[in-house]
Amino acid sequence: MSNSKKYLLLIVVLLVVFIGGFFLLKNNTISTPAGLTQQTNENPDDSGGLLDDLHPLSIESLRKGEYPGSDIVIEQTLDPGSNYQRYIVSYKSEGLKIYALLTIPNGKKPKNGWSVIIFNHGYIPPTQYRTTERYIAYTDGFSRNGYIVFRPDYRGHGNSEGEPSGAYGSNGYVIDVLNAVSSIKKLKDPTDNRKLITDSNRIGMWGHSLGGFITLRAMVVDKDIKAGVIWAGVVGSYSDLLYNWRRRATSPPPGATSRGWRQTLIDQYGEPDKNPQFWNSISANSYLEDISGPLQLHHGTADTSVPVSFSETLEKQMKEVGKAVELYTYPGDDHNIASYFNSAMQRSIEFFDKYLKQ
Repeated sequence: MSNSKKYLLLIVVLLVVFIGGFFLLKNNTISTPAGLTQQTNENPDDSGGLLDDLHPLSIESLRKGEYPGSDIVIEQTLDPGSNYQRYIVSYKSEGLKIYALLTIPNGKKPKNGWSVIIFNHGYIPPTQYRTTERYIAYTDGFSRNGYIVFRPDYRGHGNSEGEPSGAYGSNGYVIDVLNAVSSIKKLKDPTDNRKLITDSNRIGMWGHSLGGFITLRAMVVDKDIKAGVIWAGVVGSYSDLLYNWRRRATSPPPGATSRGWRQTLIDQYGEPDKNPQFWNSISANSYLEDISGPLQLHHGTADTSVPVSFSETLEKQMKEVGKAVELYTYPGDDHNIASYFNSAMQRSIEFFDKYLKQ
């Protein structure tokens, strides 16, 4: 072959390669292997910059979890209440044995089973916590009015296994409560282990302070919680918790044992005004359109542990997304609503009766 023909053939080959490469890039025909995604810097994910994983605190992370609960085991029979039976029981949450107080009404079970109130207590130092202490008048009010009451101890509290994780820097307590919801659906009659005794379609949730924070998170995750009542709840967004709620030296707020979460998150994700996407992703307030039922809120105006503005703001947010909400404030009353306790309890019972019994 002559040199001129060789040069001509080389030119033709180079043109074919060039033109083919041009059209290949133009049409983006390069495929990505199965199971992998092409990463770009133009489209950050919805979890505050984490490309592959949701942050463990995020609401979406909670929604992707599984909360099978377990059978409820009676550990101890306590002295009965006025018209109900009392037990210390246990169930499983993430493999941990969690203890709880359980009350069951006397008398004939309704056709579809008893209505249930999951009772989320506020902050008590975990080492001081006892299943049968505190909140006695609160649980009694609901138990006497024909409800099964189930009060989880949370991990690391009393005899419950695990480490107390705190509510604001970990979803551990929320997970314990979501497993409690699943477990209570499996509750059998202590006198006849063949019969289920709860109505799975009539489960409500009550929370005080830290327990209010847990209640709100649980209700944007689990559709089986039909109504919620929150007293003096830590129900602000995470931005509110950062800027509008600081521990007082003389009266530490619920969750005071887990202070480090604030700085840890700021160091990793920046301030909320710099990274609102992340902070919204971990705030239940950003998901109120999905809340599972109506809310009733109670707050004393002289509460020095949790600002009444948290409940006022949540009421406004609920109304903005068209959700049913009631707010009762109590002039001059404290964090426990001690002066108006009877009024707040009666309103709470009537609210649950409306949505869980009628």
